[in-house]
Amino acid sequence: MDINFFRIPPRCSSETVKEMAGKARGEYVFIYTKETGLRWVNYAQDRMAQIAEDTGAVLTYADHFFEMEGKVVQAPVIDYQGGSLRDDFDFGSVLLVRTSALKKAASEMNVEYEYAGLYDLRLRLSRLGRIEHINEFLYYEVETDMRKSGEKQFDYVDPRNRAVQIEMEKACTDHLKAVGGYLEPVFDEVSFDDDGFEYEASVIIPCRNRVKTIGDAISSALSQKAPFKFNVIVVDDNSTDGTVDIIKGFNDPRLIYIAQDSTYHAIGGNWNVAIHHPCCGRFALQLDSDDTYYSEDTVRKFVDAFHEQHCAMVVGTYRMTDFAMNTLPPGIIDHKEWTPENGRNNALRINGLGAPRGFYTPILREIDFPTTKYGEDYAVGLRISRNYQIGRIYDCIYNCRRWDGNSDAALDIQSVNVNNLYKDKIRTWELLARVKKNSEKK
Repeated sequence: MDINFFRIPPRCSSETVKEMAGKARGEYVFIYTKETGLRWVNYAQDRMAQIAEDTGAVLTYADHFFEMEGKVVQAPVIDYQGGSLRDDFDFGSVLLVRTSALKKAASEMNVEYEYAGLYDLRLRLSRLGRIEHINEFLYYEVETDMRKSGEKQFDYVDPRNRAVQIEMEKACTDHLKAVGGYLEPVFDEVSFDDDGFEYEASVIIPCRNRVKTIGDAISSALSQKAPFKFNVIVVDDNSTDGTVDIIKGFNDPRLIYIAQDSTYHAIGGNWNVAIHHPCCGRFALQLDSDDTYYSEDTVRKFVDAFHEQHCAMVVGTYRMTDFAMNTLPPGIIDHKEWTPENGRNNALRINGLGAPRGFYTPILREIDFPTTKYGEDYAVGLRISRNYQIGRIYDCIYNCRRWDGNSDAALDIQSVNVNNLYKDKIRTWELLARVKKNSEKK
């Protein structure tokens, strides 16, 4: 079988893709996206072509091995689905593309990108046919990025990558329009006239085994200054390390302590018990048990933003720090990629909506959090954005600690894959819901 081989970077121009398509001959094209060496498992190229032929796939990719620091480790990847819209979706470095699909997709490219050419191609291919994952280890690639998972996950908010992100957003938005999942900037109205709340706001702190940090978080919440009543709801999920003793050591009537039973709750379940508590305030505000508020007016700024922007959810700006509260790169993260006009569409591309988050409690009670320990806040944010505007605070109001005790500080590749697969599934469900919403308008 005649197969061409091209080496192009993952961030490349539309022109590069078009040139490749123009030179492509034969039935398939191998695309390699790294500068380092590539070694194949015996007969692997034939295997990829065979699977592509059998399934009719327009794009085929496979599990592989990493060669890193003298060791060879397995590097499995995950299945592609409709919600796999992240521009950093990990296919590995080898893509097998059906030449006819490549030429068709390239011929229809109507935006000249400097960085998003390959991403645009992939989205267009997904509309032309099947994308197939071969869960067999078929090649060796050299891994040069040795950073921990907790460091890599913030690449997309690095200000140095802003020009790249603008292009990626454009490509994804055009894709959503093509598949019927794009939402116009028209939102349901939010009214805050519910008089059934004794407290205007509640700071929600779910925790489990956070003896080193829970005291800082609670102190930060209780030190807030506001011209309205607020409380702090701490939900402990069966801690065994002394966390409960620290919680009980606070003598403040504004602190509500909830002890979960021994069944499964995860972070989402802990949030649900807090927001359905009769003393939960009109607005439920996030504070992770690892973190602290940036200043004494964070709660006030949250509530002001709700009333000024008439939204169902507010996302703030945070500072990355180490355990000792020293600023870490990239420093202040303001998620300026969220725009009022297109934020809820771009939310299907990025892997999170930012922090800290605040919610209008009546709407949150209608939705509830999924009972999971990862991605629960993203799922709720996507669901809210389907109907309502999400407000923003661009002042720094939160300290996000990155330390070895974080649950996502240094995950192995299997754990990263599980998390990414779940978030892709969340996006798939939300995309289907938005397509349905649009179809019902017609």
